[in-house]
Amino acid sequence: MPAFDLRDTKTNLLSGLTVALAMVPEAIAFALVAHVSPLTGLYAAVLVAFITSAFGGRPGMISGATGALAVVMVALVVAHGVEYLFATVVLMGILQLLFAAARLGKFIRMVPYPVMLGFVNGLAMVIFIAQFGHFKVAGADGVQQWMTGAPLYTMLGLAALTMAIIYLFPRLTRAVPSTLVGILAVSALVAFAGIDTKTVGDLGSIKGGFPSFHLPQVPLTWETVAIIFPYALVLAAVGLIESLLTLTLIDEITDTRGQPNRESMAQGAANVVTGLFGGMGGCAMIGQSMINVNSGATGRLSGIATAVFLMAFILFGSAWIERIPLAALIGVMFVVCQKTFEWGSFRLFGKVPRADIFVGLLVAVVTLVFDLAIAVITGVIVSALVFAWEHAKQVRATVSTDANGWKVYELEGSLFFASVAGFGQLFSPKEDPQDVVIEFRKARVVDHSAIQAIDALAERYRQAGKRLHLRHLSPDCREVLGNAKGMIEVNVLEDPRYHIADDKLG
Repeated sequence: MPAFDLRDTKTNLLSGLTVALAMVPEAIAFALVAHVSPLTGLYAAVLVAFITSAFGGRPGMISGATGALAVVMVALVVAHGVEYLFATVVLMGILQLLFAAARLGKFIRMVPYPVMLGFVNGLAMVIFIAQFGHFKVAGADGVQQWMTGAPLYTMLGLAALTMAIIYLFPRLTRAVPSTLVGILAVSALVAFAGIDTKTVGDLGSIKGGFPSFHLPQVPLTWETVAIIFPYALVLAAVGLIESLLTLTLIDEITDTRGQPNRESMAQGAANVVTGLFGGMGGCAMIGQSMINVNSGATGRLSGIATAVFLMAFILFGSAWIERIPLAALIGVMFVVCQKTFEWGSFRLFGKVPRADIFVGLLVAVVTLVFDLAIAVITGVIVSALVFAWEHAKQVRATVSTDANGWKVYELEGSLFFASVAGFGQLFSPKEDPQDVVIEFRKARVVDHSAIQAIDALAERYRQAGKRLHLRHLSPDCREVLGNAKGMIEVNVLEDPRYHIADDKLG
């Protein structure tokens, strides 16, 4: 058992309180986006935060109701009602559990670094832009309008004051999280000075009891499954992508390593439970996770404390929490955006390949315009195509003549689906002498397309009446070749032993 550390415990508890305060308006806002009650978002925050913090694979990461999921849910709720949402969240959790059982979390390592940069910068901008929604008020006709005059300047001033406290307070002491000090100081100023400004209570009441077990009231039919499955699949994908990328980000910040499959399992279990207790589901929250980690809280206690404090707010502290000025929490989120955004990415212009810059910008823009899942998938696909294109140009051959007068093509590079066209253009069967050698010692045959290209080239030489000699092919290549089998020179001691990606070889 690790030794008890009073200072570490205090840090995690205070950070948990800070994160809980910052999560309240976020949970309410995301619930309203999804067209469900504020308590539906808060219950999700409590349950998901508690289960993932206690059993997940990344201590210090905070999960709860998120905007990335809310924007997917809204169409389902509007068309079919909240009960279908609860059923969808349960199915979403089951899909995530299956993902974890198949141990697919390791594939998050396939996400290239430019995609990670785009993910971080895109989410920072999404969080930043989302704060401006709080600067709107309902007009006389009920339509949301931008604030003007004193209310606007008051909000901006209080947000700026909160930010100043967060940045300057650590110069005095780090015994208490500066974020918590900023929220409490601005809240006290508004209360004692009688400043009229928007508060958490303006978003909706958070007063309630413990979440109760509730089976989704939907027909148990295939028609129901047909309705909820597409939404559940998208929600599961978005939730896992955001969670695992946030996990990777915190790994880099803390120089530790989380467990993707364990985190996926905890996320799935949390969503199943949440759906059965009237919550809207959730995943990792990069903003709140950054608040937590920047406060020095990297243990499980911080996330558990966040859930406990949130539940206490709902049960006992709603009257006090609802009086917190929104401007203070907006200031906190502005700081989070500033610390989350990878400002160093601007220094990469001109220093890294233009394709990497393009991928990072593409992911950030797609995150803003569409959603995180589409952005990351798009980034991975574009990165893979760029990689294939660059490697396709690296297949080349050095031509020489050996002691027997045979023409020797010494191949270099990776031979795969994208490079086979260039490979075929390296040879001239009609002009070549009677005996031709293709040396594969410095080349790697990657897939079945490459084998087909070798086979086709062998047939061209056969039709031209020439003798083609293939040297240093790996054993699995030799097994699959058809027309070229009789042209292979086998050297057991020197031939390579790598395996190609070929479906015929299993």
